[in-house]
Amino acid sequence: MNPQSDCDVLIVGAGISGISMAAHLGRLCPGLRYGVIERRERTGGTWDLFRYPGVRSDSDMHTLGFRFEPWTDARAIAGGDTILAYLDRVADKYAIRERIEPGTTVVAADWRADEARWRVTLETALGREERTANFLYLASGYYDYDQPHEVRFDGADTFRGEIVHPQFWPAGLEYSGKKVVVIGSGATAVTLVPALAAKAAHVTMLQRTPTWMSAGPSEDGFANLLRRLLPPRLAYWITRRKNIALHGYFYKRARREPEAVGPWLSGKLRETLGEHYSERDFLPPYPPWDQRLCLVPDGDLFEAIRSGTASVVTAAIDRFDAGGVRLANGDHLDADIIVTATGLRLSLGGKIAISLDGKRVDFSRHWMYRSCMFSNVPNLAAVFGYLNAAWTLRADNTADYCCRLLAAMEARRADAVVPCLAEDHGLEEVDPIPFSSGYLQRARALFPRMAATLPWRLGEDYAEDCRDLRKVPVADGILQFSRLKPFETA
Repeated sequence: MNPQSDCDVLIVGAGISGISMAAHLGRLCPGLRYGVIERRERTGGTWDLFRYPGVRSDSDMHTLGFRFEPWTDARAIAGGDTILAYLDRVADKYAIRERIEPGTTVVAADWRADEARWRVTLETALGREERTANFLYLASGYYDYDQPHEVRFDGADTFRGEIVHPQFWPAGLEYSGKKVVVIGSGATAVTLVPALAAKAAHVTMLQRTPTWMSAGPSEDGFANLLRRLLPPRLAYWITRRKNIALHGYFYKRARREPEAVGPWLSGKLRETLGEHYSERDFLPPYPPWDQRLCLVPDGDLFEAIRSGTASVVTAAIDRFDAGGVRLANGDHLDADIIVTATGLRLSLGGKIAISLDGKRVDFSRHWMYRSCMFSNVPNLAAVFGYLNAAWTLRADNTADYCCRLLAAMEARRADAVVPCLAEDHGLEEVDPIPFSSGYLQRARALFPRMAATLPWRLGEDYAEDCRDLRKVPVADGILQFSRLKPFETA
């Protein structure tokens, strides 16, 4: 690669994905120079952004944790602060922190074919500056950090209380002894309601339609037992494999036999909620895993409902008024605070203006390659986590693959690599989104094109992806390696 560039690999984002890639580079490609750009003032990404009460993982930490660094806390479903502490530990252990530039935003990146490198525009506290990098790694997640999905409700300006979106939870918001209405039924709402109910006078979860939910223990007894009997890494590896297998089995069965899994889930909810169960509030109109299944650790939401500190209302909203929310059926929900847990807005590549020799790249016109690269776009990879499993599973796979890709470039003395796809490729395009979740459907126009078969698609089967990455060599005949004339060393 061009030795005159400021770095070999520029990582955008210091959350789970960026820390994974940095650690992989340090372990597998120690000769490469890398830097990490982070727009926030500290590491953690999503886990530093979300500060609402009760924020926690919705995947077990034996799969949301990194493959190379064991999760050793007793709680498998962890709170945001505990996850941040884990990420900090990894950043320090693998000497990543000194490579991170906080408070810096990547605004644009232009690939210069005649230089075989990226010219990257950064926004810092001192203004704009340009940096050069040989390979660009987008680890910025897929949330829009600046703007959530906000629904406009008639009469919102007349409400006398506070209206809050979880993505921008105000520090010090006092909700003790107050009536709270949480609008939404996804993972954020399911997390918020029991956390708020511990202090609020009452919390109502107001939803248009129910969500599939399942209670589970916040601690993994099997993992905690293994950790007492075996070395930490071995115990972690066994637990991780067990959890991946169980989750994969349940997901596949739910998609294959919804008529069996749906009644089973509903039966469990009936047992848990007793007289508080109703099909209107807890039986979704779609099959299990057509949207992400919500985990309820230790059944805390159900306990809040049984105790009377929380309730669920399924109805359409007519408007807000001075005292709360008026429903389309004429009922009224009194509220001092309204939380609009109405969802997230997706963005691709951190909203960076990506261009090739000055021509803006529209990723929706390119085909996804190996779940991380794009047809005919050189020296660039992006992390897209699994929609049906822990984000880190793909982040680690992508980081490992890209390190092998970079090693292959070094072996060939190549300074550019691109997944080549001819205009007459003949690939059959398929729906890139196998789920009906609102936040995904709203972002359909952003997604790259995908085919039915590997490597031109974003897979949702972790085991299949692992087999494919092990079986198929990096130089698979699709990737084209190239080199300009030798770079001047003087």
